[in-house]
Amino acid sequence: MQVSRYDIFLANLDPSIGSEINKTRPVVVISDDLHNRHLKTVVACPLTSSLHPTWRSRIQTVCAGQDAEIAVDQIRAISKQRLIKRLDRLSATTAAELRRVITEMYGG
Repeated sequence: MQVSRYDIFLANLDPSIGSEINKTRPVVVISDDLHNRHLKTVVACPLTSSLHPTWRSRIQTVCAGQDAEIAVDQIRAISKQRLIKRLDRLSATTAAELRRVITEMYGG
């Protein structure tokens, strides 16, 4: 399966521990394409339908025609084996916003 940065995949995130987002749900791949080609894992942010527009760690988007939110505060590495199928791709505008929020949260 080919995986590219900013692709949205349906992924099985179970089992989870504590407050981790779980279930089978969409995730947006944020790792770069070189890593995506050569590693058995990807770095991804899960999407949720529980919207929190005022949270600075969340980005509003649309996935497969439905309102969703990218949970940047739940960023994690997952095995490519968890990826089920490609659903969508982020727009260039949303990808730029995602890079900005990641840098703000984790860039120091």
